[in-house]
Amino acid sequence: MTNKIAKYLAALALLNLVSAPAFSAQLNINEVEDLSKLAKYKDVTTIKRNFAKDVALNYNLLNSDLKQTLNQYNLALNADQLSSLGMQKQQNIGEANSALQQLKGLPQNTGSLLQVRLASDTMLADWQQGQSPLFAFAPQGDDKLWTEIEAFDQFGQIHYLAVDELPNQPVFVVELDQQKVQSAGIAVMRSILSPEKLNDGAFGQINQLNNEKPMQTSVLKKIHLADDKEPWISGKAEVYAIVTGIDPSRDKPILDIVDLPYLDHDETTYNPNQVVIHWQRYRWQAVDMLLMEQDDNTNYKTLASKLLEITEQVMSNIPDLQAQGFAIIPKLTNELLKAMPDEWFTNNDDYVDVFYTLFENKDYQEYKGASSNATITLSPLVINPRQN
Repeated sequence: MTNKIAKYLAALALLNLVSAPAFSAQLNINEVEDLSKLAKYKDVTTIKRNFAKDVALNYNLLNSDLKQTLNQYNLALNADQLSSLGMQKQQNIGEANSALQQLKGLPQNTGSLLQVRLASDTMLADWQQGQSPLFAFAPQGDDKLWTEIEAFDQFGQIHYLAVDELPNQPVFVVELDQQKVQSAGIAVMRSILSPEKLNDGAFGQINQLNNEKPMQTSVLKKIHLADDKEPWISGKAEVYAIVTGIDPSRDKPILDIVDLPYLDHDETTYNPNQVVIHWQRYRWQAVDMLLMEQDDNTNYKTLASKLLEITEQVMSNIPDLQAQGFAIIPKLTNELLKAMPDEWFTNNDDYVDVFYTLFENKDYQEYKGASSNATITLSPLVINPRQN
């Protein structure tokens, strides 16, 4: 199935490069099976739209699956849990999932990525009492430019909903399982940006060193995100940090990815007590920390490769790294921000904030990022080795 999806996506790319007659002459239609399938898998938004319509049309079959699973504590159901769908629909879900894994740059064992979520717990009672729902999906592009949200009823009819006003009718949102996507995506990014973590290289040496002497870290005591006024259809935020510094033994950049899985909502203060900076990994006692939010159309493999390419290019253009000192780190971060092409991301929520020049052994209380979107309390923490 995966090879089949790869053929679909490859053929779709050719469609964008050559004319229809030329394409027809160059590509054997029988090998691709059915070109109508190509359009179904061309991007994440199209896949979500098709799945939303399928679920809406099969709502009478799926109603029991939804009502057995969803409650006030759990408003979401993964696509692979929709057992009432027939074999053909299950096969379509499998093909869509394989396409999503490739579009997101994720491994084939990531699991089911599509899910159906009730937009708000305030809709639960009306839906449980029999009110017919709509099935919607987030549009493509910058959410500040959205004018309407498309949704389907159980007869396949299209309804257009307001972007900034929660509907009175129950609405199920077809979306990606953001937590699963981000967890897998961060693993992909780490494997590209810090491959030594996966073997007995530098990271293993640091761990051995930490067994012998105290480990210098900085711990995130508190974090608060300002109101980003996201549309009602947007789910929980999935935020991660990129800590940028310089390798202690080589003239190479260090880009460490730190997952912040608890950071679900804006206007909420979280107290994670999470270690986010391991100072032994960096040459100087200063790093930058960039906060990013997961986006549906981000390909993690491409993103990590581009980030690494940019930072290594910046480093290669510096004649005397040691003379620059830690002042090079903000330059590195700024080049990352400036060099990110628009096509990597599809809305303005991807960049959350940046903290420049965070020092080792310094206590930051209610410290705002450069864009004033995030406020953190970051404190030094010395972790002593175990005494046998």
